[in-house]
Amino acid sequence: MARRVTEFKKKEAVFSQGDPAKNVLYIQTGGVRLSVVNETGKEAVLAVLGPGDFFGEGCLSGQAIRIVTATAITATTLLVIEKKEMIRVLHEEHAFSDRFISYMLSRNIRVEEDLVDQLFNSSEKRLARTLLLLARYGKEDQPQKLVPKISQEMLAEMVGTTRSRVNFFMNKFKKLGFIKYNGGLHINTSLLSVVLHD
Repeated sequence: MARRVTEFKKKEAVFSQGDPAKNVLYIQTGGVRLSVVNETGKEAVLAVLGPGDFFGEGCLSGQAIRIVTATAITATTLLVIEKKEMIRVLHEEHAFSDRFISYMLSRNIRVEEDLVDQLFNSSEKRLARTLLLLARYGKEDQPQKLVPKISQEMLAEMVGTTRSRVNFFMNKFKKLGFIKYNGGLHINTSLLSVVLHD
């Protein structure tokens, strides 16, 4: 089937590093974590994606195998589009093509910003930026005040610091009113002041 909707349970692998790259995926509901493991077994979280995000697009540029592992972080519904179908749709359905290209350009900019963030910003700023991105701050739709449940360990992997540092900064952000825990993690857009502060 060229297009199909598939459901994944929390913590279920969508695909694994080294699997054949045969399709592009679109998140309808839920969320997906992209991670990579090196030859010594060290894992790094590259991104946490949510509704409206594409992933697995490497197959379109000749990538034969998956270079990351994709795991559902909550119950997730994905639209799975086979490579040939995706190429056909990109050529024939201009509105879809425009949306996909816009998404890929935005994601490329975000990857560049992540690299600059990692090279030049403190772990406190990187954590604040990560939380704002998880809350989808700056997206066309309204930011989510409540972000998907994510562990401090996973945040530490995403930010490139220790879990104890993440815990320290999360407590600081809570005391300052930037975040609160009330049936989940609520992000206040005032957290942006940490990112903008020099």
